[in-house]
Amino acid sequence: MISISLCMIVRNEEEILARCIDTIKDIVDEIIIVDTGSEDKTKDIAFSYSDKVFDFKWLNDFSIARNYSFSKATKEYVMWLDAGDILLENDRNKLIKLKQDMSSDVDIVMMGYNEEFDELGYVTRSCFRERLLKRINNYIWKEEVHEYIELTGKIITSDVSITRTTNRSNNKRNLKIYRKMLLRGKRICPRSLYYYAKELCNDNKFDEAINYYNKFLQSSNDWIEDKINACYELAKCYKYRKDEKNQLEVLVDSIKYDAPRPEICCELGYLYKDKKEFYKAIFWFESALRVNKRDRTWSYTLNDCWAFIPYVELCVCYYETGDVLRAIEYNELAGLYKPDAPVVLYNKKFFSRI
Repeated sequence: MISISLCMIVRNEEEILARCIDTIKDIVDEIIIVDTGSEDKTKDIAFSYSDKVFDFKWLNDFSIARNYSFSKATKEYVMWLDAGDILLENDRNKLIKLKQDMSSDVDIVMMGYNEEFDELGYVTRSCFRERLLKRINNYIWKEEVHEYIELTGKIITSDVSITRTTNRSNNKRNLKIYRKMLLRGKRICPRSLYYYAKELCNDNKFDEAINYYNKFLQSSNDWIEDKINACYELAKCYKYRKDEKNQLEVLVDSIKYDAPRPEICCELGYLYKDKKEFYKAIFWFESALRVNKRDRTWSYTLNDCWAFIPYVELCVCYYETGDVLRAIEYNELAGLYKPDAPVVLYNKKFFSRI
């Protein structure tokens, strides 16, 4: 059985830290908590779980803080969590089994990260992150914000998922870090161009976001998932700007990197649906359903685009073309994924009156 050091960096997390640690404390073999300047009872809570609590001056650089936390680990593998993360019971059991069964020749374990949820609790946005790493390999976190580790060695993808429980926005903080980087003349790497553009977009600074998304797309970054996601998000910026020409152009342009992702297909479907060109919309929503589920990547996924959204929108589009039976059929298919979704229930009631 492998041994695991849990490494966390925290600041002013008194309301959520215990909830996080309680879901994993009996699975890991060591808990390391690095406090970057808490002014509440975070450190007191941390000490109630571990004597390996360390102070670290906040330097506006997440990678430095994470690397410091990793440097304190002594077990075979290191695992990181943020204070807002938890493991649900099913994922706890999966992690216990992974710990018992995993071969020690594995270098990195990718785990799911469920980040956003709808009002009914269904996961709407998820990705995979490098969660469990062999300590002896001395993996290094890079970049001051939206930090990451270069994926090398033997990598496996597990069925364990981490669940994010906080909706707290870090947008202003992240933008501040990026702007300080720019002010001191630091060269922003292609990956950071992408994440800076995302932060600008999330802050409704669409013109700036468009500029940096385009810089990223023209950069040397060769990870196609970031390129495709950038096209998707850039199209959203153009949509907010009511620039349909560039919106359509960038969505179509994404296909040069790889087969269209469901998220891209749905955006194209929405574009034509809004123009009441329903047969074109149908083509793209049906295209979203044809993507092989095995083709999911480690990148961000908008889960509803893989089934629920296409089914709901096909229901609407077929109804608008006069094909009520197919509309009913697609609403029923949407209900297989979210039987309690308000739109599904509304449609059922609507069709029962026809």
